[in-house]
Amino acid sequence: MSLHKARIKAFEEILDQDVIDMQQLQKLAFNGIPDDKGLRSLVWKILLHYLPQEKNARETTLIKKRQLYKQFIEEIIVSPGGPTDHPLNMSPDSSWSTYFKDNEVLLQIDKDVRRLCPDISFFQSATEFPCPEVVNSNGIKRLHKRVEQSVLKYATLERRGLGVAKLSNEIKRAENITSGDYAPLNEGCEAHWEVVERMLFLYAKLNPGQGYVQGMNEIIGPIYHTFAIDADKEFRQHAEADCFFCFTNLMAEIRDFFIRTLDEAESGINYMMCKLNEFLKRHDPDVWTLLEKQELRPQYYSFRWLTLLLSQEFSLPDVERIWDTLFADSQRFDFLINICCAMILLVRDNLLGGDFASNVKLLQNFPPMDVSLILNKAATLGNT
Repeated sequence: MSLHKARIKAFEEILDQDVIDMQQLQKLAFNGIPDDKGLRSLVWKILLHYLPQEKNARETTLIKKRQLYKQFIEEIIVSPGGPTDHPLNMSPDSSWSTYFKDNEVLLQIDKDVRRLCPDISFFQSATEFPCPEVVNSNGIKRLHKRVEQSVLKYATLERRGLGVAKLSNEIKRAENITSGDYAPLNEGCEAHWEVVERMLFLYAKLNPGQGYVQGMNEIIGPIYHTFAIDADKEFRQHAEADCFFCFTNLMAEIRDFFIRTLDEAESGINYMMCKLNEFLKRHDPDVWTLLEKQELRPQYYSFRWLTLLLSQEFSLPDVERIWDTLFADSQRFDFLINICCAMILLVRDNLLGGDFASNVKLLQNFPPMDVSLILNKAATLGNT
C-alpha cells in the first residue's frame, strides 16, 4: 500500500470511531490532511469544534446549525422600511439608520471580497448551490446591489448637506467598485465571492462588538474554498453554513489579533510579535542582531504573517496545507511562531548579506518555497 493510501486509511479509521480520539487526530493532521474524499473538509470541521467528537451526534448538529444559518439569512439580510419609516428618519432606532450604517461596513467587505485569491478563478466562478432566497429576489437581497445603490444615495445625501456620518471617504473608496474587480453574476446565479460577502456581512451583524475588520476575508477564504470543493455533494451544498460557523469559531480564538485595544494582552498581536522576536533571538542570534541593528522591527513583516495566519504569503493550496498543521496544534497557534521563525531562517543568508531596504522587501514578499521545507524546519525548531 502506498504511503498516501495508508494515510487516507489512518484518517478514515480515526473518523470512524464512535468518539474520536482527538490526540490521535491532531497528531495525524499535524503532518497534513489528504485532499481526497473530502477528508480535509471533515477534519477541519472537527478541529474547529464545529462537529462533535461523537459520531452519532454529528447529523443532529449539522441539521440544527444549517437551519439556524438559513434563519440568519432570512432575518438579517433584509431591506429597511415600513409604513412609518423613511430614509430621512435620523432616529437611531430607524431601520434606515441601521441600513446606512450597515452599508458603510458593506462597502469595505465588498471591496475586499472582490479581490480574494486573484491567482485562481475559483472565487469569480459560479457556485453550484446559489442561495435561492437571495438570487431570485430581483436584486433586492443581493448585497453588492446595496453597495452600488448606496454609493449613489450617499452622494445625493452629501450634496444636500444631510451628511450621513463621514461618508465622503467611503464614496472615494467606493468609486471603483464596479471597475477592475470581480463582477457579480446575473439573476439566478452567484459567484463564490458573493457567498463570502454574505457570510462576512452576517458575521459583522452578529458580532457588533467587533464588526468586520479588513483581513477577515483572507481568513474565511481558505475555509470556504476547502468546504466548497468537498467530494461529498451534501457537504458542498451546505459549504456556506458550515463555513460560517467554523469561521466564527476560529475568529473566537484569533479575534484578539484584530482588536487594537488588546494588542498588549497575551492573546494580542504585539505579544505574538514579541514572542516571535524572542524565538528568533534564541535560535539565530546573528540574524536577530542584524535585524535589530537595521531597526527592522517585527511589525514591518510579521504583523501580517501572524494576523492572517500566513494566508497572504503563500498560494491557496500551500495555505491550506499550513492550516492543517495550525488547526491540529493542541497549543493552538504556538506553532505559528515556529513557522514564522523557520521562514526567516530559511532566507538567513540573503538577510545577512542585505541592507534594510532589501531585507524589508524580502520579508514582505516572501519568496516561493516548498512549504514542506518550511514546516519541517519549524518542527525541528520545536524540538530544540
